[in-house]
Amino acid sequence: MTAEHALRAALGPEPSYHVSSAGTGVFPQEMLPAVRERLLERDIDPTGHRIRQVTSEIVGGADLVVAMGLDHRTYLKEQFNSNAVLFNQVCCDQEEPIPDIWETVPAEAGEDARQTYAVAVVDHICDSMPAFLANVERFFGLFQPSG
Repeated sequence: MTAEHALRAALGPEPSYHVSSAGTGVFPQEMLPAVRERLLERDIDPTGHRIRQVTSEIVGGADLVVAMGLDHRTYLKEQFNSNAVLFNQVCCDQEEPIPDIWETVPAEAGEDARQTYAVAVVDHICDSMPAFLANVERFFGLFQPSG
């Protein structure tokens, strides 16, 4: 969700790409307050975002499928035969995931640690958008569904 909104903001009012996001699972959850606040501080308004689960129609209609984590990429391959690229591959030329909070911050670390990690992820994604845009076209066509 953060990458969708950050990319839309980076593309400006007349985007050259259609951008959307969908999760590998749909869980009723609120956006963390620190995430919403950080996006707003960066003049990115996530208001109106709707959680939705990825479908074959979404994947099949995409020129490029980007995953944040390794588990997301595996899910996309297993469910839709899609060879998704990792976000950090596009922007940083690194085969590194952006782990979900639950993968990185143990529950016993507390809410402050969760919020701190979430803000760091928002900052990384937003700060990486210029590089993402500079590199994204070289990935088109390389990661399409292969079935």
